[in-house]
Amino acid sequence: MGANAETQAFLDEIAQAEGKPFHEMSPAEAREMWHTVVNLFAGPSEDIAAVDDIIIPGPNCDLELRVYTPEGEGPFGALIYIHGGGWVIGTADTYQVACRALANATGCKVLMPSYRLAPEYKYPIPLDDCYAAYTWIFENAASLDVDAGKIAIGGDSAGGNLAAAVTLMARGKGGPAARYQLLLYPVTDHSFDTGSYVEYADDHYLTRDAMIYFWGLYLPNAEAGTEPYASPLRADDLSGLPPALVMTAECDVLRDEGEEYAKKLEAAGVQTTLSRTDGTVHGFVHPLGGRLPFAGPAVAEAAAAIRAALA
Repeated sequence: MGANAETQAFLDEIAQAEGKPFHEMSPAEAREMWHTVVNLFAGPSEDIAAVDDIIIPGPNCDLELRVYTPEGEGPFGALIYIHGGGWVIGTADTYQVACRALANATGCKVLMPSYRLAPEYKYPIPLDDCYAAYTWIFENAASLDVDAGKIAIGGDSAGGNLAAAVTLMARGKGGPAARYQLLLYPVTDHSFDTGSYVEYADDHYLTRDAMIYFWGLYLPNAEAGTEPYASPLRADDLSGLPPALVMTAECDVLRDEGEEYAKKLEAAGVQTTLSRTDGTVHGFVHPLGGRLPFAGPAVAEAAAAIRAALA
């Protein structure tokens, strides 16, 4: 099918801007560009009952946890949401639009942990931070006005990678089990040769060169990319993981590995829904939700799945 009219108009717009591609930027430049992209394309933030920042203990440092609370009375269900950005860019501030929308649509608190970013902090440090936040949330659910039996986890892109890896780590360590996982166009494998990587390598927002760049900054060495906590698709056994909704975009280099992960989850006996949005690109929920008309339906689908899972 390829890019639809709305998506192609966006791609033409950014091509005409002739901006510097991510893979030619320093991490500092990439972070500054990410703020610009979010400001231009994410759209307006929804009103919400409360937004609070708290400090929680990490593996060997303090971490920030941003708490989005919708209208209603607790104890609330919760969605632990891990932001994307290639493990290099992205902050709680740049994810306000998506988190507010998810909190309002699900009726759950959305809890976004900040994690230390690559390349200053390479794998597995960002994952260890996320797992520490995950376990802390379960252990301190009552103080958060959250029902510990109604906690889901999710993330987009590199955040989807971290969310998937957290569920694997929780199973391996005998940690608390989330009720559900929401994986939005997730990174699942340190590989660049799938059909979607070939077909959409260039000129479709997220490029093959950008992913090579991000992986190179995240991993301490190429061999680490074979580890299941870095590449969840390479895990030998996915049984016993939380039920999942995996959402992909047709014109995305990450499409095939996300869809393969969904198939592998299902083959392992995990109740899994795969939802592809045709005609559009990576990031269509965030940061492009204000520019492309696909975020609303995707958030509604994700919220319905989470509400049902936590009911």
